[in-house]
Amino acid sequence: MRASSRPSRTRRQCAGPAKRVALTLLLGAAFVLWSALLDGAPGISPAMLLAAPGTPLRLLANALPGLLLALLLFALTRRAFAALGLALLTEALLYRANALKFANLDAPLMPADFRMLGQLGKGAGHVLAGYVPAGLAALALALLAAALVLLRREPPLLPRRPLPRLALAGFALAALATLCAGVPVWRQVYAPQRLGLQPWSAAMTADHAGLVSTLAMYRLEYAGRHLPADPAAAQALIAAQAPALQAQMADAPQQALPDIVVVQSESFFDPGRLRGYDSAALLPNLARLAGTGAGGELHVPTFGGGTIRTEFEVLTGLSLRYLPDVQFPYLQIHARAIPGLVRVLRAHGYSTAAVHPNDAGFWNRDAAFKALGFERFLALPAFPRDAPRDGRYVADRALTDAVLAQLADDGPPQFLFAISMEAHGPYDDSPGIDAAARDAIPVPAGVEGGAKRELQNYLYHLRHADAELGRLAAALAQRPRPTLLLFYGDHLPALVDAYRAVGFVDGGDMLRETVPWLLLDPHHPDRAAPRSDLAAWMLPGLLLERAGIRDDAYFALTQTLPPQLAALTHAPDATPFAQGAEGDFDRAMASVVSLRLRGRLDSLLPQAPTGGALAQASAAAPEAEPPAEPEPRHDGGRRG
Repeated sequence: MRASSRPSRTRRQCAGPAKRVALTLLLGAAFVLWSALLDGAPGISPAMLLAAPGTPLRLLANALPGLLLALLLFALTRRAFAALGLALLTEALLYRANALKFANLDAPLMPADFRMLGQLGKGAGHVLAGYVPAGLAALALALLAAALVLLRREPPLLPRRPLPRLALAGFALAALATLCAGVPVWRQVYAPQRLGLQPWSAAMTADHAGLVSTLAMYRLEYAGRHLPADPAAAQALIAAQAPALQAQMADAPQQALPDIVVVQSESFFDPGRLRGYDSAALLPNLARLAGTGAGGELHVPTFGGGTIRTEFEVLTGLSLRYLPDVQFPYLQIHARAIPGLVRVLRAHGYSTAAVHPNDAGFWNRDAAFKALGFERFLALPAFPRDAPRDGRYVADRALTDAVLAQLADDGPPQFLFAISMEAHGPYDDSPGIDAAARDAIPVPAGVEGGAKRELQNYLYHLRHADAELGRLAAALAQRPRPTLLLFYGDHLPALVDAYRAVGFVDGGDMLRETVPWLLLDPHHPDRAAPRSDLAAWMLPGLLLERAGIRDDAYFALTQTLPPQLAALTHAPDATPFAQGAEGDFDRAMASVVSLRLRGRLDSLLPQAPTGGALAQASAAAPEAEPPAEPEPRHDGGRRG
């Protein structure tokens, strides 16, 4: 009986290879359809299978990475339903993350966003957790537990043959790894013309081809992309600007170098750009101080997030428009020395410090600030344990206190770069605030429900940022030492629903809207200072000029370029403007910026005037290591 039962059991386990293949194909087809339903993009709707010839291919391409994951799990576990369930759970989490990003930033996930996974233990986890709806983690764990139960109880579909299973698992793993790495062979599957890549809009691409196909295409098409540096074009631009550049670099009258305070105010935006709001009523200090110094509108390279993009431009004078391979500069540019504002100031004898009430490792700032030249970085641990909080984060008034405490009345000139946190999103909930004061803030007609609460929470914190601007300016005016104050917002807040409800007074796109900037000398108010629109990368050259430091040829060059270049800075997924006469400058500046970042521009620039502080410091200092090539951003879409 035992001898006869063993072949019978073997037949039951291994019989029916055709049935196994048929079941596998059937489950694979179901997975493709379920993936399309999870995606919800109109271009890959199962209802279009017969209506549009290319739909089956788009459905399969969008589901293929999930199928490969399911195949890997199937080979390892021998359980088909459990493998598909785990793969579908992974897809569902991906789509949920995409929905959260779209709700807050009006943009789909991009390959570069996955760099945030490495930041979860460096402060990003606390920030991102605020955007995750309550119960989502519990639901994900429940689904995972169900899949594991299924894995335990489901009978195996494959026999215990290790070599074929290992070969199958190796194939699936290699396919997934090469796709994630952007190996060009995958362009045969994710061909832009076939699937409908829209390089100017990741959102449109996702609507047509699905989220997963969009991630794959942007990864394949834009991995390692950078505009080639043309030294001849850079030299031609510098030569064409030579007269203006020499005038810009002329020795300024001898004066005491001022202390410099720069405040990057989180999500600081002028609500007066929205229909139904009065700027002066909401931002009285900005309105008052705007009449005492230089200021205007600032074009920034991000929307709703990606603070470090604006921050990088201000600290380096390098436009990310000309570095299309760089999405998150502090995570991608690895160098011991990055040229920029901080190093120029240090060459002139400044002490340099950054102040930010958040984790020092978030966005890799601790390493990046060293490369930029900061001598000290005062992050969250440097603040008192009882530092006041307003909402989720340390209050702006605590940041003002920290800035004023760092400013000494003697010693070398000082440069302080302060980054606020209070007005950071999400804005759906702001615990511990004065709810009555928040609820009393008026909201334009048409903004209702959750959008109303988000707008009121944001404006509550924005008023505090404006009040601290006024307090800081008044305190600096009382100092015995001359001090310059540069204040600007890093990007618009992520209030997509409110923007759609009321619109902007100029009828513009939220991805192109500007934020305020203001440059003050509190000791010497200048009520005749002209208003001007700038890009973030133009600010440091202007700041150095006002401080009387004119011997850095690159920053001087940024002040001689056509002002129309400013409007070319925008969030990555905004529809580009048709270029006019500034197009030649724009193309040449791509080479200038690329050479500057790589440490190859100095030989093309005119020398600083003899005896200039920068020239003397450069001659005395050991040669700095040239900056490294940036890592690819693996992205072609919006923001960071």
